[in-house]
Amino acid sequence: MGGGLLVAGTTSDAGKSVVTAGICRWLVRKGVKVAPFKAQNMSLNSFVTREGAEIGRAQAMQAAAARVEPSALMNPVLLKPGGDRSSQVVLMGKPVGELSARGYHSGRQEQLFGTVTDCLAELRRTHDAVICEGAGSPAEINLRRTDIVNMGIARAARLPVVVVGDIDRGGVFASFFGTTALLSREDQAHIAGYLVNKFRGDVTLLEPGLEMLRGLTGRPTVGVLPFAHGLGIDEEDGLRVSMRGAVRESVVAPPHGADVLRVAVCAVPLMSNFTDVDALAAEPGVVVRFVDRPEELLDADLVVVPGTRGTVRALAWLRERGLADAIARRAAEGRPVLGICGGFQLLGERIEDEVESRAGTVEGLGLLPVRVRFAVEKTLARPAGEALGERVEGYEIHHGVAEVLGGDEAFLDGCRSGAVWGTHWHGSLESDGFRRAFLRRVAEAAGRSFVPAPDTSFAALREEQLDRLGDLIEQHADTDALLRLIEDGVPAGLPFIPPGAPPSPARREQGPDRRGPGITPARAGNGDTLPEPATVGTPSGIDSLEGGNT
Repeated sequence: MGGGLLVAGTTSDAGKSVVTAGICRWLVRKGVKVAPFKAQNMSLNSFVTREGAEIGRAQAMQAAAARVEPSALMNPVLLKPGGDRSSQVVLMGKPVGELSARGYHSGRQEQLFGTVTDCLAELRRTHDAVICEGAGSPAEINLRRTDIVNMGIARAARLPVVVVGDIDRGGVFASFFGTTALLSREDQAHIAGYLVNKFRGDVTLLEPGLEMLRGLTGRPTVGVLPFAHGLGIDEEDGLRVSMRGAVRESVVAPPHGADVLRVAVCAVPLMSNFTDVDALAAEPGVVVRFVDRPEELLDADLVVVPGTRGTVRALAWLRERGLADAIARRAAEGRPVLGICGGFQLLGERIEDEVESRAGTVEGLGLLPVRVRFAVEKTLARPAGEALGERVEGYEIHHGVAEVLGGDEAFLDGCRSGAVWGTHWHGSLESDGFRRAFLRRVAEAAGRSFVPAPDTSFAALREEQLDRLGDLIEQHADTDALLRLIEDGVPAGLPFIPPGAPPSPARREQGPDRRGPGITPARAGNGDTLPEPATVGTPSGIDSLEGGNT
C-alpha cells in the first residue's frame, strides 16, 4: 500500500488546496506516482471527469498537479450548497439527493464513511503516495463525532497530519497551538508538524517563534512558504477569480492591440464555476471584474452572466438590483452579453422548474429564443465540437434542458441572437483558438481596437502555475521531513497537549462508524434521505489568489 499524508488547516482558506497541489507537483517531478484525495468537499466549483463523474475543481487541479487523470475516487463526497441550510449531495460523482445541514450531520455523513475509506484505500493501492486535503479545521469540536474528512480519515487510514496556517492573517502560533490542544489524545497522536503559509519578510525573525512552538508542542514546523502573488488553483468558493494574478498582469502589460477589453461578471447568488472567466483573465489586455450594480455594466465591453446553483433565484436577484434591465438595454444596443449554464438559462424566454427552485413556470429575460425545462436527472458530460471555426472542448453540469427555437447562429449547444450568446458548456473559453475568435467578435461588436495575443496558451499558464507551487514546496519546505512522514507514517511518541477535546457524552473515540451501505433510498421530495453509497469504481451506481498562496 502506498504512503500518505493529510494536509489540514487552522482555518478554511489557510492554504490546504495549494499546499496539497504543490506537494503533488513536487512528488511527481521526483518520479513518485501520486494522487490527491479529499473525502468530502463543499463547493459550487466543480468539474466533470472523463467517465462523467462530478468532483470539486480543486481536486481536478490537484490531479493535474500530480499529472494523473481526475476521478471520482479523489473526491467521493461533494456537497453543493443550494442555500444557507441545504446542499445537494454528490456521491461518487452522481447527485443522490438534497440534505439539510442538520440531516447530514445527524447520521448520514457517518454512513458514507465506508465509501470514503474504500476510495482512499484504492488510491493507495494504485499509487506510491496519496496526499489528502482536509476541510475547514480539524478542531471543529462540534463536528468531530461525524468527521470523515479531517481526523476521522487520518485515524482510519493511519495518516500523519501536517497543519497549515496563514500567517498573513496573524495569530498563526496561537492557531497552531490551539488547533492541537483542542484535539483528543488519540487525534493529537497524528499531528506531526506545522507549515506556515504566506510569510512576508525575513524568516530568521520568525525562527525563534518556531522553536518556541516546537518546545510547547513537541512538533516541528516543516516549512515556511513565502507570500507569492498569482499562485493558486481553482477555488472552492468565494467571489474571486482563481487566476487573479493573471488578471493583474494583464492590466499592467500592454494589450496586443490598441485597446483593452473590459469584462464585467455578474456576481449572481450561488454562483458556480466562476472559473469559466479565468481564461479571459489570462489574456493580455483583458480586464475582468465581478459586479453587482447596474452602473458597473456601463463601461463593460462584455457582460458575463455565469453559472449558478439557483437559476430562478439569480433571475430574481438580477431584476431586484436593476441588472436585468441594464442587460436588456445592452442587448438592444447590440453590446455583447454571454450567458454560461445557469446564466444561459435565465437569458431565455421561459423556465419551467419543478426541481431546483420548484417555482413552476417563470419568465426569463427573453434575450435568447430558448425555453428551459428542469429535469430530475443531472446532465454531466464532456462535450467537444466546433464553433466560430475553431475546435472547442468543455464540460456540462446542469439540470436544465434547453430547447433552442432559433437565433442568428448556433453557439456550441446554445445560440447567438444579436449580440447575446448562450451555452451550457463550462470551460469552453479554455480552448485557445475559440477564445481568441470569440474575443475578436466581442471587440468588433464593442467597437474596440482589441486584438487577442496570438500565443496565449491557457493550459501552459496553468502548468506554469502548478510548477510554481511545486517550487514553493521544494525550495521552502523541509522535503526530507515530508518524505519521511509520507513513507513512514505517523511518528511515535508525539506528546499530548492539554486540555484536549472537551468531553461529550455523544463523542465516539474511534471516529465515525464504518458502516458503508445502509442509507435509506431517496424518495421524491424528501430532502433528508440518500440512496446507498456506490461501490468503489462504479460512479454510475448511485480553499485566495488575491492575497497569494490560497
